[in-house]
Parts: sequence; C-alpha cells; structure tokens
Amino acid sequence: MFILGTICCRGGSKGIPGKNIKLLKGKPLIAYTIESALASTLINDLIISTDDDAIAATAKQYGVKVPFMRPADLATDSASKWPVFIHALETYEEQTGTPVDYIVDMDVTVPLKTSADIDGAISMALSDTTIDVVITGYEPERNPYFNMMEQRPDGFFEIVKKGEKPIVRRQDAPLVYSLTPAAYVIKKSALYAYEHWSKAKCKVYPMPREKAIDIDTAIDFSIVEFLMQ
Repeated sequence: MFILGTICCRGGSKGIPGKNIKLLKGKPLIAYTIESALASTLINDLIISTDDDAIAATAKQYGVKVPFMRPADLATDSASKWPVFIHALETYEEQTGTPVDYIVDMDVTVPLKTSADIDGAISMALSDTTIDVVITGYEPERNPYFNMMEQRPDGFFEIVKKGEKPIVRRQDAPLVYSLTPAAYVIKKSALYAYEHWSKAKCKVYPMPREKAIDIDTAIDFSIVEFLMQ
C-alpha cells in the first residue's frame, strides 16, 4: 500500500495576495501543512504541485520535493483540483516508477490541522475498501434541515431539506458536516472512475471546528492568528 501526500497550491491568490507563503506567526503559511504532513506516520512520500517559483522555493526550504511544475492550464482560477490530482499522481508514477494506491491532498489554507487529523482520515479510508474518498469536515453552526432556507422560483423561501415532519429542535435534525480541505484521501481508482469526488462513495472524518478553519479572506487569516496566540 503506497500513499502519496500532495500539497497542491498555485500562485496568484486574489483574496489574499501571496497567501500560500504569507507569514503567519513568523512562518510561511505553507510551512504548517508541510510540517503536519511530514509528521504523518501513514504517508509514504510527499510532494508539492505548484506553478509558482516562490512557492516551490519556500517548500524546498522546508524539506519537501517539488519534482515538477504544474502546467499553466491546471493553475487557473477555474481549474478543478481533480485533474490536478491526476496530473500529480501520473507524473509521480512516471518519474519514480512507484505505483500509488491513494493520494492524500492537504490544503495549505487549513494551517491548524495536525498529523493526527491527517492520519485519522487516512485510517478511515483504509478501514473499508468500499470507500472511495474521505474528506475532513466539522459540524457547522447551521443545519439545512433546521435553520437554512433557499429561494423558490416564485420568490418565497422554504427550508432547504425537508423531513416528513417539521424539525423544531436542532438536536432532532440529521447530522450534517461542512467540509474543510484539511485532508482529502482519494483512492487511485476513484480518480478515473468519477469526474468529481462528489460522485464517489465518500465518508467524512470529523475535526474540531477550531482546527478546521479554512483561510479564504483576510478576516480568516486574522482569526487563525488570534487562535494561535
């Protein structure tokens, strides 16, 4: 069983310029994910997939290989990560001759994750061969069965998910999770069997809310800085 860890991060962030290597408590943001991934006991090798020279140089300073640069067509705002994963896996296998069974992609924007979170998600995927994908997630403050509404074509609003009877207590609503890209554990065969992870047989590995914050805006960055203090 060979598990390849990937950190896929492109340059050109618009929300926070230079986000992936922006200093957070004195270290580049990418460094936190690198350190957690290197501390994993289940990942066999770790690589960076990027189109950006500065990101590549920073990653190398923290002991991670950058065996190739990502093609420009896979580094646009509209590019899906699914073909990025396939490109990373196929290029790695071609360069090393090592067959990969699973990839574990860890997003730089979730710096508070730990190696225990990563290994927990991997262990869940390995525990059942029928699982195609394991994604990290957390129990959100909103539930589509209880306090989330969507607009109908007639302009009125209704609850997003309806049960047979109205749910009047949050405790009675089915458990839902918000996803966080701390770790995506993907079986190799699933990358070719499905056009997107949402089509696959998925499970969610729960994380505490405070460790699952995904930095997308300057406010998110400030929240993480505050929590780290």
